[in-house]
Amino acid sequence: MITLTFEAHSTSYDNEAKLASGFNDVDLSPLGLEQAKNMGERHTNSPISAIYTSDLQRAYKTAIIAFGERHIPLFTDARLRECNYGDYTQIDADVVKAMKLKCISTPFPNGESYEQVCARMADFLDEISTRHQSGEHILIIGHRGTQYGIECYIEGKTVEQAVTAPWQWQPGWRYELKPRSAL
Repeated sequence: MITLTFEAHSTSYDNEAKLASGFNDVDLSPLGLEQAKNMGERHTNSPISAIYTSDLQRAYKTAIIAFGERHIPLFTDARLRECNYGDYTQIDADVVKAMKLKCISTPFPNGESYEQVCARMADFLDEISTRHQSGEHILIIGHRGTQYGIECYIEGKTVEQAVTAPWQWQPGWRYELKPRSAL
């Protein structure tokens, strides 16, 4: 099995303002910079083969700050982005949270649905399962939408189960992914 650790990106300015960022490419706040350093310290002894992040700066800057000195291969991928909230980008996060159930299969106005997010994550994880071998440890730094896709693909949850499950930050979530050769 491939060990996959998911880490949420560090705190951004939108997080602090309680805004739903979606595809908004917002930077890390000073708190986020400190959290990224702490992430690197937590993984000092982790034998990470590769790091994958969303192409949004709050994710890839978290990786660069946390792991830049370790010279671990780092790849950015747009499929790891947060849900595109469309017209609801950068509005109150509680408003977006209240719309989650409505947007499981129906996209946010001028955005995407959570089913679409999970489909792009499935495509990404299919690719990862062919790129890496049993025994490797990869790290993914992304967003809630990124984790919803992981939960559906690896844990077999429905999109509704993943999106509505209680969530609380923790220092990483560990999963096991079958390499494609083992399927």
